[in-house]
Amino acid sequence: MRTCDNHRRPEMKYSAIDLHSNNSVVTVTDEEDRVVVEKRLPNDLGKILGFLLPWREELVGVVVESTFNWYWLVDGLQAAGFKAHLANTTAIKKYEGLKHSGDEADARYLAHLLRLGILPTGTILAPEQRAVRDLARKRMQLVRSRTAHILAVENITARQYGARISSNQVKRLTAETVDQMPLPEDVALAIKANVAVITTISAQIDVLEKRLQERVGARAEYGLLTSVPGIGKVLATTILLETGPIERFAAVGNFASYARCVDSVRTSNGKKKGEGNTKNGNKYLAWAFVEAANFALRYCAEAKRFYERKKAKTNNAVAIKALAHKLARACFHILKERKPFEVTRCFA
Repeated sequence: MRTCDNHRRPEMKYSAIDLHSNNSVVTVTDEEDRVVVEKRLPNDLGKILGFLLPWREELVGVVVESTFNWYWLVDGLQAAGFKAHLANTTAIKKYEGLKHSGDEADARYLAHLLRLGILPTGTILAPEQRAVRDLARKRMQLVRSRTAHILAVENITARQYGARISSNQVKRLTAETVDQMPLPEDVALAIKANVAVITTISAQIDVLEKRLQERVGARAEYGLLTSVPGIGKVLATTILLETGPIERFAAVGNFASYARCVDSVRTSNGKKKGEGNTKNGNKYLAWAFVEAANFALRYCAEAKRFYERKKAKTNNAVAIKALAHKLARACFHILKERKPFEVTRCFA
């Protein structure tokens, strides 16, 4: 450890890594933001750890840019004894402009924010928790892909017959039933291609749903979430896994903002609260609570009345968003207090 004498504390260092698909810029700065060492390295964990090793005892932490491929680097840094911080770059307004000034500037700025103690960070879940959450995201990806193929069949039949067949009818199609439809040979072949993909994707969705149920079905929080009107197995799984430990949210407003249920609101001096919240937060939670709102107003009288009051003053989209916000707040309290949904408390 580098010290001048026994009466002076060691000078702290701050590191940040601007991560790309195949290389990274690693920087180490001192307490006055001066660059101590800096280098572009290949995405090789051993080389990055070796580069940082001489400074490990002095480093307050290592900031890693939250990109699509951060898992291996953050996990490796933590396993090697470094304090890793995952930078939430969407919450760093100045960062967008820096992206045009060079990777070195990006890394230095992240280290600067770490030194000041104002670095916006994301939660680093344990690898096994991430894996289950990502499995739920994979299910959503497959559902979207299946929907695209179902719509393709609906469009083909609309062009051929002047009317669409329903999505449920599409799901029941087989190669044999397509052959029985009065269609030109090449059109039938096109539909069969979609049907084959739909069948394969549906089978994989079933496999993933079974595994997800095994992973979360027995958790107490899962049962509590399904007590909320409009939240069934799929939405409870999504909300539970995307939320992570509820303790990471200091207040209900923080959770609602993370779920993108809070719109930008003008305040004094022309500033906005929650500005840019369509990009910040968690898009999967935002989807889940809007879906829950759409289901809740069908099956819960109190949710329906709340929605109708909001719609009378605004419009459908705003009313649904308001109901989604109500349900998000309810879920926060349910998870925090470990108590089932109370309709009178939610819609008081």
